[in-house]
Amino acid sequence: MRIDIPEGQHPIEYVWGDMVPGIGMAAANFSLSVYAHTTLGLREFEAARLRIAQINGCVFCLDWRTDRDGEKVEEEFADAVTEWRTTKAFDDRTRLAAEYAERYALDHHNLDEDFWARMTAHYSQLEIVELSMSIGSWLAFGRLNHVLGLDSVCVLPGS
Repeated sequence: MRIDIPEGQHPIEYVWGDMVPGIGMAAANFSLSVYAHTTLGLREFEAARLRIAQINGCVFCLDWRTDRDGEKVEEEFADAVTEWRTTKAFDDRTRLAAEYAERYALDHHNLDEDFWARMTAHYSQLEIVELSMSIGSWLAFGRLNHVLGLDSVCVLPGS
C-alpha cells in the first residue's frame, strides 16, 4: 500500500472515509449508486465493468462479479470480455458495452460518428448516459484503488 494506515484501521474505510470525509463519502456513494440504481442488463453492465477492471489492473475488480438477485455472469465471461471483438458469447449490446468501456478509457477522443451510430441503434440516450457514468466511476475509482495499492484489501460494504 502506498498510504500509511493507522494501526487497527481498515484501509478502505480509512482512505475513503476518514482521510477525506467530504470527498471520500461522496465518491463512495456515487460508486455504490452505480450498482444500486442501474437499469442496464447484467451482461452489458458486467462487460463494461470487467473491461475497465482489465484496463485498470484492479485486483479486486477483476475478481468481483456483480450479483443481481442471485444471478451472476458465467465464469468464462471475463475471458469473453478480453476477446470482445471476436467472441460468440456476446450479443450486439454486450459487445458495444465492452467496446465503449475500452474506448472511453483508452481512446475517448476518437469516438467517431460510426461508433455513435452503432451505440444509438442499440442503446437509448438514458442508457448511454448511465453507462457513461458507470464507466467513469469504475475507471476513476478502480484506478484510485490500484494506484494507492488498496485493491488487494478492497471489500465493498456488505460483502
